[in-house]
Amino acid sequence: MFDVLIIGLGCAGYTAAIYAARYKLSTFIVGMEDGGLGLTAAEVGNWPGDIDVTGPDLMERFKKHATSFENVTHKLARVEKVDKTASGFRLTLDDGSSIDGKTVIFAMGSKKRHLGVPGEREFSGKGVTYCATCDAFFYRGKDVAVIGGGDSAVEGAAIAAQVARKVYLVHRRAQLRAEPYWVDRVKARSNVTFVLERQVKEILGDGKVAGIKLDKPFEGADTLKVDGVFIEIGADPATELSDQLGCKKDDRGYLLVDEAMATSVPGVFGAGDLTSGSNHFAQFTTAAGEGAVAANSAFSHLQEH
Repeated sequence: MFDVLIIGLGCAGYTAAIYAARYKLSTFIVGMEDGGLGLTAAEVGNWPGDIDVTGPDLMERFKKHATSFENVTHKLARVEKVDKTASGFRLTLDDGSSIDGKTVIFAMGSKKRHLGVPGEREFSGKGVTYCATCDAFFYRGKDVAVIGGGDSAVEGAAIAAQVARKVYLVHRRAQLRAEPYWVDRVKARSNVTFVLERQVKEILGDGKVAGIKLDKPFEGADTLKVDGVFIEIGADPATELSDQLGCKKDDRGYLLVDEAMATSVPGVFGAGDLTSGSNHFAQFTTAAGEGAVAANSAFSHLQEH
């Protein structure tokens, strides 16, 4: 029986584990991939104290710190089920094993959104990807399209422009929503073409991606020839497991937490991109802050009960 069960191996989860360990709580942290969405950040320019660090490097440091404590047990696995028990909670893992704990911290982050257009599923892994910063290297000297207008899309376009011959940045609105820093980076690249107020209706190809079809013409044509399509249109909170316990969500579908990161279920806390905390501002810094608060709250809950 662990004091705290943490689901999620990203910024929020590892921070929660560090704080829980320092509170001398026996801690079990589990997830499918070390680093989570933090791995997709090619450049992290706003982590205090690090002027230049990549997402993978930062996440590796988080993991090394968290697992340096003897009272932290780390496991790579999928959590299939979360149940309430008489003494706390039980996780059922994909290998059939179960883990018991007195408290739970949900820190699963979010899942990349899909366009839901013809060709997307067919060409997934064959030119369609959901991480421009991860996969841009494979399109050196080729033409690609990045779909979206937020930070991940514009950052992805900037990264892709370093290796691709041409980058089309396709966004359904007239204005980009990304941080001005990244917008300026993209505008400085001569090989980036802005395709605004357009939506992708279909991804074209024959065995692999060959182009995209737009909802209205751009420069006289409604198709663009590209070798790769990076879909960066945001993410949805990963609340499937918290739903199993009946934890309440806000009107946008995020796990509802109070200032203590406590959910509507006693002994259950949330941290990071899946919660309603931090004004839905999904950043490394906010995720770390929520992870720290969640661990502190779990400690206080155990002291009181």
